[in-house]
Amino acid sequence: MKIKILMLVALVISAWSINAQQVEFEEYDLDNGMHVILHQDNSAPVVTVAVSYHVGAKDEDPERTGFAHFFEHLLFEGTQNIERGKWFEIVSSNGGSNNATTNDDRTYYYEVFPSNSVELGLWMESERLLHPVINQIGVDTQNEVVKEEKRLRVDNSPYGRFLEYIKKNMFKKHPYRWTTIGEMDHLDAATLEEFQAFNKKFYVPNNATLVVAGDINPAEVKRMIQDYFGPIPRGNDIERNFPKEDPITETIYAKAYDPNIQIPAVMAAYRTPSFKERDSYVLNMISNYLSSGKSSKLYKKIVDDKKMALQVGAINLSQEDYGTYVVFGLPLGDNSLNDLLVEIDEEIVKIQNELISEKDYQKLQNKFESQFVNSNSSIQGIAGSLANYYLLYGNTNLINTEIDIYRSITREEIQAVARKYLNNNQRLILEYLPVTKQ
Repeated sequence: MKIKILMLVALVISAWSINAQQVEFEEYDLDNGMHVILHQDNSAPVVTVAVSYHVGAKDEDPERTGFAHFFEHLLFEGTQNIERGKWFEIVSSNGGSNNATTNDDRTYYYEVFPSNSVELGLWMESERLLHPVINQIGVDTQNEVVKEEKRLRVDNSPYGRFLEYIKKNMFKKHPYRWTTIGEMDHLDAATLEEFQAFNKKFYVPNNATLVVAGDINPAEVKRMIQDYFGPIPRGNDIERNFPKEDPITETIYAKAYDPNIQIPAVMAAYRTPSFKERDSYVLNMISNYLSSGKSSKLYKKIVDDKKMALQVGAINLSQEDYGTYVVFGLPLGDNSLNDLLVEIDEEIVKIQNELISEKDYQKLQNKFESQFVNSNSSIQGIAGSLANYYLLYGNTNLINTEIDIYRSITREEIQAVARKYLNNNQRLILEYLPVTKQ
């Protein structure tokens, strides 16, 4: 009876997602190389204007890390036509909100406005691209802002540097080896001319995707886009030829120390493929199977039943060029880091040697169907997805079809991918330890 109910729930979710979640969009290129994506939804008087630049931490000079994240802040300083410090005031006074994010692969800016202010959003983003003011005052101001962010979110945050140590040990050649926030002494040493050169190279229309989504008149918006963005000169083409990593063929052992923690952690990290690869989707399913929710295999066994850990988890941190699959645990009581690792490894070996049950497989499918529905439930979310799928995946329509990849993944494929990537001789074991007081 329970199996029949699960199957019925899956069919209902699947039908709902097929009928309700198709995202219609139009895309084209301006003469200067900027890619434009329009999505019309007149159900609410709201519009999102977003620009995603194909520049992230991996595009930086190894001696000037942190530039991409720094620019996330710097390009709010002002433009030739927007007075310094007035950006957020203009947005809020027109009933809007805005933000930006940076990762290793891209930088994303967006505004959410009442739909009658769509032209304001387009003008502001065109100003950011065409007329940014990059001067020493802005650089010095944002330098202090970034330093405070690093102190708050990384240096003084418990377990805040674990990803830094994983990346440092997992990548020896590729620029994923450094963090997005970068090194502060690199920013301190940089000249104004270096910041201006970074802007000139990467913040150009042919390295950008513009998305306008929401309550719009497409014909009017196209005219506005041409007026504001069409005259912006094309930049030089950007060539990327990052070095390839050698395969990991034996276990890497490392230790890291954090003065902000009292409980140690163990982390096992495996190098995995780009999020564009089918295997990466399978690894997403494996991480959900292992650690999504309190009924997941790792949590139920190690936290609930055996009470060996305060927390366990697994996540596939997949990126444009490579991914990193991380499994972690925080021990409870007298249990050692190795004790946790043994228990975690047992569950991975089970996936490699046995097919997961039909019941667990159906639960996974239901979770991904639900995630698919939720990801397209807001205009802001749709705008971000459209930008990412075009800029990083090269296929905008994945916003509609990515769920089909998950639907097609079999239990046998889950087993095969676990065997391919999650092996002891292909991983880093990182002991993340408290600093012992002398």
